Amino acid sequence: MSKWPTPYYAVIFTSVLNENIKDYDEMANHMMQLAHQQKGFLGADTVRDKIGITVSYWSSLEAIDNWRTNPQLQTD
Repeated sequence: MSKWPTPYYAVIFTSVLNENIKDYDEMANHMMQLAHQQKGFLGADTVRDKIGITVSYWSSLEAIDNWRTNPQLQTD
């Protein structure tokens, strides 16, 4: 049985830990805080070692697109 009402959508994000990047955990925590504020965010599962895998769950494709285009996540 699912944690959330169906249908829902999953986004899979992978990363490779780079020891030269400071505050990786702080950045990841900030992204999760932003996700929790995003309409349509249902939750996430994360596993990290040298390679990180995060699966985030969303109520709709529109919610995913809004997350993808969130101005606070954009980099130059």
